[in-house]
Amino acid sequence: MLLSTRCRGSKILPSQQEHSLVITALGVDRPGIVNAITRHVSSCGCNIEDSRLAMLGKEFTFIMLLSGSWNAITLIESTLPLKGAEMELLIVMKRTESQARPPMPSTVWVKVELADSPHIIERFTALFDAHHMNIAELVSKTQPATSGHPSTLYIQITAHSPETLNGAIIEPAFHQLCTELHAQGSISVVNYPQHEEKDGE
Repeated sequence: MLLSTRCRGSKILPSQQEHSLVITALGVDRPGIVNAITRHVSSCGCNIEDSRLAMLGKEFTFIMLLSGSWNAITLIESTLPLKGAEMELLIVMKRTESQARPPMPSTVWVKVELADSPHIIERFTALFDAHHMNIAELVSKTQPATSGHPSTLYIQITAHSPETLNGAIIEPAFHQLCTELHAQGSISVVNYPQHEEKDGE
């Protein structure tokens, strides 16, 4: 746990504030590489707030959101490129700021399976865009063609809406798109109750 000391009239000095850094590591997958990265992050005094790992062909990509003091973030900024070079990794870093996520009262999950062809994923992302939804996660994988069977594309998408979503509108639009593309798909819409503050509270 990182502690900050308040001083000068309860103001936090820049060096004592918690800072954030996004890191992307890209390279050939091999045993122990993820552990080496996370161990180096810990040795610099940073916390991993969020992370994603994906295998793309022979490559892997590891994305992390780190938090830490100014000294800790500066240390990893100065040492990780050298560490990445030793492991033959492409490292990209960008300072960012943590922020509270706005309320998202609706979430939609979809799964799709269909014959692979160009522009398929774009058609489904456009569907969510048309309903003013933010895509939070998109996973796609292509199963290579076999004798007598074309290559198959599998898609999973999670999206959030800043407003309560009418499932009776997006669900028919999704199924219509699946029918048009000869796809097998499922959709789930969840609306979370929004608690309004009562007068006097």
